[in-house]
Amino acid sequence: MLLSQNQKDRMMNAWIYALLFIMMLSMLYPFYYVLILSFNKGTDSLLGGVYFWPRTFTFENYAQFLDDPHWYRAFLVTIVRTLAGAALGVLFTCLVAYGLSHRDLMFRRSYFTIIIFAMYFSGGLIPYYVVLRSVGLLNTFGVYVIPSMLSTFFLLIAISFFREIPGELKESAHMDGASELVIFYRIILPVSMPLIATMSLFMGVGQWNSWLDSAYFVQSEGLRTLAFRMMEVINKSNAPMDAIAVANSASAGVTSYSLQVAAMVVSIAPIVCVYPFLQRFFIQGIMLGSVKG
Repeated sequence: MLLSQNQKDRMMNAWIYALLFIMMLSMLYPFYYVLILSFNKGTDSLLGGVYFWPRTFTFENYAQFLDDPHWYRAFLVTIVRTLAGAALGVLFTCLVAYGLSHRDLMFRRSYFTIIIFAMYFSGGLIPYYVVLRSVGLLNTFGVYVIPSMLSTFFLLIAISFFREIPGELKESAHMDGASELVIFYRIILPVSMPLIATMSLFMGVGQWNSWLDSAYFVQSEGLRTLAFRMMEVINKSNAPMDAIAVANSASAGVTSYSLQVAAMVVSIAPIVCVYPFLQRFFIQGIMLGSVKG
């Protein structure tokens, strides 16, 4: 039996949608599995067979996870770090990119050579530590924000993006007597919202998840971040516990694995809540910054 062209198209679309649906499930189910395990009694999860919903529902995993008061301080430090780091990183990267996007900039090739070299080569952890110590950033909140203010990867994308903006916009502003900073804040930034949203999302997620700088460059307990606290919980849950801790955990049905999945849910929840609002700008920003480059 011969099929018409429309029938072939519908069959092909059905296969494509079925394949995409399977791919979506394969990507979403791991997150759902971690979520239901975080609400299931830890000792019961060890028996297996928990696939689609909690078999023995409990909040004890989260209660034990958040029992430490240091978590609230870590939440505050991480939120401030994420907001300040993303805002300053986007602003400073865009300022540098706007200057480098001018083709008549003096020593422009030298600047690009330095940027490309810095992007592919680094001095390593020890020279980086020495630099931070020499400028007084060790054990301060600034170590989270200041070194990440310029992203070479997003700098190149932003330069490509700014070059695509019609020059007539800037020329007309120049004729009205506007300075470069006025043009940047009143004309360039408003038309660059997809790029700014994309950079904000990536830089914000990077700041939220970063824990190495808190481990290597910060000694103050009050400056510890959420990601670092999570690593502490995971490491402690893998280490042997004392008799009292074992008795308390056993009475509550909490295991080291249930603590880990609860920590995962707590860490990704804010990003999952924010991402849907930035998804539209994220797609536009990636396309504009890469295809036209």
